[in-house]
Amino acid sequence: MVLYLSHWHGEIAIIYVTTFAGWLLAAVTNPILTAHLTLGQLLFVGAILQLIAQALRPWSSLAVFCVSFLFQSLGMAYQDAHSNTFVSNLKNVPHRWLSFIHACYALGTFIGPLIATAIANSPNSLAIDGWKRVYFVLIGVSVINVAGVMVAFRDTLYSRPHTEKQSSDNRLALIAMAKLLKSKKLWLLSLFYFFELGATFTAGGWVVEFLTTVRGGKLSNVGYIPTGFYGGLLAGRLLLPEPTFRFGERRMILIYSIACAALQLVFWLQPSIIGSAIALSFIGFFSGPFFATGMSVASKLFPRESQPAALGFIFVLAQAGGAMFPSITGLIATHAGVVVLQPIVFVLFVVGGIIWWLVPEVPNRDE
Repeated sequence: MVLYLSHWHGEIAIIYVTTFAGWLLAAVTNPILTAHLTLGQLLFVGAILQLIAQALRPWSSLAVFCVSFLFQSLGMAYQDAHSNTFVSNLKNVPHRWLSFIHACYALGTFIGPLIATAIANSPNSLAIDGWKRVYFVLIGVSVINVAGVMVAFRDTLYSRPHTEKQSSDNRLALIAMAKLLKSKKLWLLSLFYFFELGATFTAGGWVVEFLTTVRGGKLSNVGYIPTGFYGGLLAGRLLLPEPTFRFGERRMILIYSIACAALQLVFWLQPSIIGSAIALSFIGFFSGPFFATGMSVASKLFPRESQPAALGFIFVLAQAGGAMFPSITGLIATHAGVVVLQPIVFVLFVVGGIIWWLVPEVPNRDE
């Protein structure tokens, strides 16, 4: 897509800005919708918003194309926040199920660029740019997403509108959310993911531009390097959850954070493109368990009645970081060059690790 955006970093950054705006809007509206809608309805709204976003893209102007990312991130926020809350409250080994759903996400990020590249380079019988034809596939995936929600959560999807008594309960829920926002552990967990996802999204999102501009690599040779990052992410989410759980979630995530910062230094300081690709893959591997483990820790730090609001807030703020820092990096790169990528990512990993070190120990409590 970089080729079609005239190599202007600011245009790519606009996409990250609109994505961040969607997550920010979700952070404000999610508690309100949670008080008024059932789980099935929330997931359905999220799925529909993502379908709208994908449907706009194949034939839209650049302005509409950028705005579509607001709809996508808003839909993802609603759907991902509440699906994580739902899975974290399963009775049987929720840490494994959380790892599984996040591994599925990593699988999509791994095979997505491969499919997109194949479609974009295939013969074009439509009067549409090759890379935009990829979105026809994503429209189909979004339709499946909507259908899946309608089937899996049909028991809560068609619930009656809330009664007057429930409206009173909704006001109490908003008051409880305001009280929850005063919790130190909520902000520590949220800020950890705000910085860590900012680091991983920035590293994976700007690596091709960095390697072509700073390291002088050819796009045809380095274009698949992000696939190595997402392959490492997939492997980490499949292989590391169990040792992370057995040896202590808090301890292991701190070790993984240190490893990611060290590998980022390797990526930054050595000039080999191959070495950079290997380091990036291992960054993906060690950052793999971050999200599922954090959701697991959060579900133990907060009482069950507060978990939907707490986990939703953490998830939304985390993804906001994943959208904000790549956009900031792009805006800085517009003036200072893409060379700023590496120190920014390194600092984000270090700050995230320090914040995780401050997260309280998980209390032993009966379910």
